[in-house]
Amino acid sequence: MADVQVLTDDNFHREIASGFTLVDFWAEWCPPCKRVVGPMMAELADAYGAALKVAKLNVDDNPRVAMQFRVMSLPTVMLFHQGQPLEAMIGAQPRRAYDATLGRHLSRAA
Repeated sequence: MADVQVLTDDNFHREIASGFTLVDFWAEWCPPCKRVVGPMMAELADAYGAALKVAKLNVDDNPRVAMQFRVMSLPTVMLFHQGQPLEAMIGAQPRRAYDATLGRHLSRAA
């Protein structure tokens, strides 16, 4: 089972600097973040393996990064490549939406 990495204001830019990284911006008080998106991120980490790093950032504990990327609604999931944001998905999405986004971007890099 692949792990979902925990990001902070301090390690965020270093950890997303290479390859593809899918980041789940979440908070403890957000039920869809914890009940829907969080478990789905673990599934995606397993499904995409080495092609994709999956990570999460608690916006309440790490406000600098959340402000930098203008995360205003939760859950927000952003895909980064080589440290640059490619696409953001706001609100809980069905698994097929995440797969479609990842498929579009990962296939271009292959």
